[in-house]
Amino acid sequence: MGESISEATIISWLKNVGDFVDAEETIVEVATDKVDSDVPSPVSGTITEIRFSKDDIVTVGEVLALIDSDGESTGSKTLKVEKPVDPTKSSREVAAATRHPTPKCSANSLPLGSQHPEAFLSPLIISIAQKENLSLEEVQSIPGTGTDGRIRKSDVFNYLKTRKYPLKREAVQTAPTTSYPKPQINFVEGKDHIVEMDRMRKMIADHMVYSKQTSPHVTSYIEVDVTNIVNWRNANKDAFQQKHGEKLTFTPLFVDAVAKAIADFPMINVSVDGKNIIVHKDINIGMATALPSGNLIVPVVKNANEKSIDKLAAEVNHLAESSRNNKLKPDEVKGSTFTISNVGTFGSLMGTPIINQPEVAILALGIIKKRAEVITTESGDEIAIRSMMFLSLSFDHRVVDGFLGGSFLRRVGDYLEKFDSKTAI
Repeated sequence: MGESISEATIISWLKNVGDFVDAEETIVEVATDKVDSDVPSPVSGTITEIRFSKDDIVTVGEVLALIDSDGESTGSKTLKVEKPVDPTKSSREVAAATRHPTPKCSANSLPLGSQHPEAFLSPLIISIAQKENLSLEEVQSIPGTGTDGRIRKSDVFNYLKTRKYPLKREAVQTAPTTSYPKPQINFVEGKDHIVEMDRMRKMIADHMVYSKQTSPHVTSYIEVDVTNIVNWRNANKDAFQQKHGEKLTFTPLFVDAVAKAIADFPMINVSVDGKNIIVHKDINIGMATALPSGNLIVPVVKNANEKSIDKLAAEVNHLAESSRNNKLKPDEVKGSTFTISNVGTFGSLMGTPIINQPEVAILALGIIKKRAEVITTESGDEIAIRSMMFLSLSFDHRVVDGFLGGSFLRRVGDYLEKFDSKTAI
């Protein structure tokens, strides 16, 4: 399941007790808070027992099912559930495997503090703590049963069952106090219909609400002339694909400009942990990507500042394709330190993006439009057709002030506007 993953949710079983399965045939689909994954059978045989149901939360390493590798296919789906007499010889355990992670501060989790320095606060645990009005001190006092002492969802719920003397704390206000009644939603039977949020949409909703409650958002805008980049890309995209075997989109060029600007302003590449600011050395750029289902996922270009345009193009294309086909690996959607969102893809002029916690800034790139602009040339001011684009940066005003946010945004614009049209492919 990848590093730092301690539990997963059963999405669906593709086989039933009594079914015969081939080796490497997918038996069950599981999901973490990031990606969905298929669990294949390690052997050929008949499923004799399924230990968890749909929507159950299972710890990494738990046995999900038993397979009789010596049995013959009966074709029956009503075969009596029986445990093998000697499981070590006649059965194989289907389990979610994991590597032993080394505790570190990543973009998807923050260290708890002095109480449990080796543990982590995941976004899920933070969300539960807010809903249950748990203070940070209380969360830190909960013994973690996950890998390296990490606190799991079940640990928090077990604590809540026996919670006798909670620390005093003002209730978290999730909405302004008002006497105004909640507006009634009109539902017309036979015309309107209800669509239940799927698992990913629920997590996105929780993450967005958490971000707005956590970070005071400020958004700055600039307009940039990207004519040089547009002309260079149009002139070189065919030769680029022939040479490198990759499509040349605008995204790797945007990632390159953002990575360079982050290197110039490293305090935009940080996370907030209580009263401390964690400055990340790695520059990992998340790309907000729309899925065919309409949901959103953020695959990550790791160490973007160390990669050439052709390497960035290859990685961007791989991540985009994997997103569309639901084949992203857990490691490919974690560790981002800054996120970009290309709202221009949908025809939007500009956007006001919500910060991808625990980052402190996110950049939205608007649609590229040709317009008549006044430009200064050696002959003086002239009107010319230029390719223009709006950039909007939302930043966390707890740690990013207007000077830093504005300076960083302007630097990104400078790298885009001053792109060398003679750049070799």
